[in-house]
Amino acid sequence: MVKVVDKLLLFLYSIVIGCLSVFVLSIGFGWISEDLLSDFVSDAYRIDAIKITLAVTGVILFILSLRFFIVSLHRGSASAPSIDQRTDFGDIRISLETIENLALKAASRQRGVKDLRARIRATDAGLDIVIRAVVDGESSIPVLTEEIQRAVKEHVEDIAGIPVMNVAVYVANIIQSGTFKSRVE
Repeated sequence: MVKVVDKLLLFLYSIVIGCLSVFVLSIGFGWISEDLLSDFVSDAYRIDAIKITLAVTGVILFILSLRFFIVSLHRGSASAPSIDQRTDFGDIRISLETIENLALKAASRQRGVKDLRARIRATDAGLDIVIRAVVDGESSIPVLTEEIQRAVKEHVEDIAGIPVMNVAVYVANIIQSGTFKSRVE
């Protein structure tokens, strides 16, 4: 909810700053006459409603600027995405990159796998792991993918202690194991 409010405030702030920049450009290029500008400035000092409006607008813009400054400092120190667990001894944080490397390590142990990539998504129920593999095409793909799924699930759960809800294997391609010699007749 806070992110939505911040985005809305940033949108409004951008519109106000955009209007102010057009106003300053108009003065700089002489699109607004000096008489019109001096009339506006004298009205701003003379009419209480305009003074109050300008004061409130200035305070709001200052508060928004301060808020965005604080948010920019706070979000700059954010760490990499991780899975947080609480134990009797304290907190444990395991990065998603660590889980990805565990999954790749387990999948690479299977015979017939040549190139691997992994994508990890943490949900409330557990981990959702997608493995993209290039295989050699010498062994049964359904058997190989089932072995990869089992090995990844067991390895990640044993090492990280985090339940794995789903391991999806996508076989992207097969590698030709030998080189073909062209026949010349």
